[in-house]
Amino acid sequence: MTCIVGMVRDNKVYIGGDSAGVSGLNIRVRNDKKVFKNKNMIFGCTSSFRMINLLRYKLVIPKQKSNMTDYEYLCTDFIDEVIKCFKDNGFSNINNNEESGGTFLIGYKSNLYCIESDYQVAMVKDSYDSCGSGSNYALGSMKTLYNWDSFEDCEPEVYITEALSAAEYFSCGVYKPFNIVSL
Repeated sequence: MTCIVGMVRDNKVYIGGDSAGVSGLNIRVRNDKKVFKNKNMIFGCTSSFRMINLLRYKLVIPKQKSNMTDYEYLCTDFIDEVIKCFKDNGFSNINNNEESGGTFLIGYKSNLYCIESDYQVAMVKDSYDSCGSGSNYALGSMKTLYNWDSFEDCEPEVYITEALSAAEYFSCGVYKPFNIVSL
C-alpha cells in the first residue's frame, strides 16, 4: 500500500512518495521515507519497509562496466546485487521455484526505471511512471496534467504532488506527507 511517482524532465529524474505504513485496515504515518538516494541512484519503494531498509542501507551498488549500456547494467550486475542483498538478509521469497522481492522505481543517469517483484527492469515510453496501490490514480493524474497547457511550465514537484494527491484522495493506502527527491 503506497504510491510512488517518478518523472524525467530536462535530463533530471524526480521521484516522490507518500508516508503511509499500512497493515490490513491500519495506517500509520512513517518518518522513515520511501524515497531516498543511494550513491548515484534514487529509489522510490513500495512493498515492504524491510526492503526499503535493505536498499537504502545494505545494498552495495556495483560499478557499471564501461562496455555495458545502462539498461544492460541494470538488468544484470545491478539486479544481481539486489537479489544477493535480499537473499543474504532474509527478504527474498521463493514460491514454486520462482524468486521474488518487491517493487520500486529507480532514477539512474537521467532515466526512470521500474523494478518489478520478479526483478524485471521496465522502462516505459512515457517520461513518468508509478507503482504501488495508488499508481493507477497517479498515472491518470500525470496523463491529464501532461495534456493540460497550464501545467506546461510547472516544476516537476508540482506534477508529482498533484499525482500523489489524486492517489491519496482515491486510495486508502496513500497518505501525506509527500517526499520528493531528485537526481
